[in-house]
Amino acid sequence: MQLDRYDRQILEVLQQDGRISNQDLADRISLSPSSCLRRLRALEESGLILGYRALLDARRLGLSLMALIHISMDRHTPERFAHFENVVGEIPEVLECLLITGQDADYQLKVVVADMDAYQELLLTRITRIPGVTGVHSSFVLRRVIDKTALPIKGA
Repeated sequence: MQLDRYDRQILEVLQQDGRISNQDLADRISLSPSSCLRRLRALEESGLILGYRALLDARRLGLSLMALIHISMDRHTPERFAHFENVVGEIPEVLECLLITGQDADYQLKVVVADMDAYQELLLTRITRIPGVTGVHSSFVLRRVIDKTALPIKGA
């Protein structure tokens, strides 16, 4: 999909405020409400906009410990990886699972839990019990220096 300046502006604004009304969005980018809505629907239908979500405060939910876990697997087969990915996809504490290269690990998980006891429980009773997991290295997040969800929009 070829994006023009209005499309890019719509995407920029929506990444900052996904709850903005169509009227306010149209006003911000200097388009008529009907034209703005037409463009927005086209961006959604193209699959460029995947959805809308609320960002929650983990600490206020009692989730104050974030960890990055590097996982090593015993075999590098599609079946082994698929099984691992399916299992971690069902663990609510796992916020992100990345298949990585350039490390001694195969995956990096970003998890959030209440405290160290909850982390130990997650690690020992769920993650290390997944068939194929042979190594685990944990790092704990002290502070989020940059924490954003907005993607750079080329040409914006």
